[in-house]
Amino acid sequence: MSDKIGQVIENIEKCGTKFVRLQFVDIHGTPKNMAIPLVKPDQMEDILKDGLLFDGSSVEGFVDINESDLILKPDPDTFSTLPWRPEEKGVCRFICDVYWPEGKPFEGDPRYILKRALEKAEKAGYEYNVGPEPEFFILDQDEEGNLIPNDNGAYFDVEPVDQGTDIRRQLVMDLEALNFDVEVSHHEVAPGQHEIDFKFDNALKTADAVITFKQAIKAIVDTMGYMVTFMPKPFFGENGSGMHCHQSLFKGGENVFYDPDTETQLSQEAMYFMGGLLQHSPALTAICAPTINSYKRLVPGYEAPVYVAYGLKNRSTLVRIPASRGKGTRVELRMPDPSCNPYLAFAAMLEAGLDGMKNKVDPGEPTEIDVFGKSIEELKTLGIDVLPSSLWEAYHALEKDDVVRSTLGDHIYTQFRDIKKAEWDDYRIQVFDYELDKYLTI
Repeated sequence: MSDKIGQVIENIEKCGTKFVRLQFVDIHGTPKNMAIPLVKPDQMEDILKDGLLFDGSSVEGFVDINESDLILKPDPDTFSTLPWRPEEKGVCRFICDVYWPEGKPFEGDPRYILKRALEKAEKAGYEYNVGPEPEFFILDQDEEGNLIPNDNGAYFDVEPVDQGTDIRRQLVMDLEALNFDVEVSHHEVAPGQHEIDFKFDNALKTADAVITFKQAIKAIVDTMGYMVTFMPKPFFGENGSGMHCHQSLFKGGENVFYDPDTETQLSQEAMYFMGGLLQHSPALTAICAPTINSYKRLVPGYEAPVYVAYGLKNRSTLVRIPASRGKGTRVELRMPDPSCNPYLAFAAMLEAGLDGMKNKVDPGEPTEIDVFGKSIEELKTLGIDVLPSSLWEAYHALEKDDVVRSTLGDHIYTQFRDIKKAEWDDYRIQVFDYELDKYLTI
């Protein structure tokens, strides 16, 4: 550790860094940070070794005011400069773990929840990898100041219809400066909607990357005079933004999900892992699609991943197996959206899959029909259920799921449930323009 700290301090000095941001996330996955002006090198050494005290009662989902002291401890492996900040007297960033003053991990830290789930998998010899596909909208303003999509492009369009080409180009270069391995970028289906995919990695690194990805894109696009939103469904009548998550387990450098001797080249472990995801999908939805707006995207009858089934290459099912095999064999869960907290979402997905493996949950036969074209009655005859249709249904499903609840731990589960109940209550008492237009003349 001392060698690693020395290397980090050397990198800080090489970069001419003046400010250090200590970053963490709240229960929602919203980035928070404290900025420290560097005066001398040993100041950073002390922080890396001992951490920095902060007021945890000011962070939603953390602690009450009578137990407010918490410690931020930077993870040296997360050091990076921020390319959207000035180079002279620049800014670097560390992602931090949160501890109690006596040195125990803080059980309300979402990063700790994922680390705990990964340790459980590692004890069984598994490395859990995730490759997310976060979608987002770039927004402009009309003459009246209303937020609108920045173009009228559609799937895979090119300029001049796609007005995001140069923006995505800059985003990719800045993300690469942050050590992202970007695989592809393109215009998505809806006007102003875009996608940038980066290569799969260890789930902790990937969760860190998702938080950095969202923060970086918002900051970079803001300098260009636009706004970015990761809201799942910002516009009525247009496709929403998802964050499909490709998952795999490796053991001894080999992909556990791959078996060349089966007809599908999928291992029994892959089948049971899928069984776990499907069995726990109602509760997973509360974590992976955690906002009221998420359920404006997850609507039956539209091309939304709400049908609890799996398919080989079938994009109409909740779980899909892409065509890649060998080391690229993976399970894709299509319900998550980019409003989720990736630390909690990845932990819950992992524990659900491992539970399926432990209890040998059979996912059944693959669904190879287009379920988007089937009615609810037809789906029932096929034995295909539908995900919760509202945040209310989702958090009640979470209340009944011991596996996903225990993944979160008592602290985060209780805080999350209470926050979501309050969010739903606040929403359901509002009166919207739709209701006035439809019912005012009754």
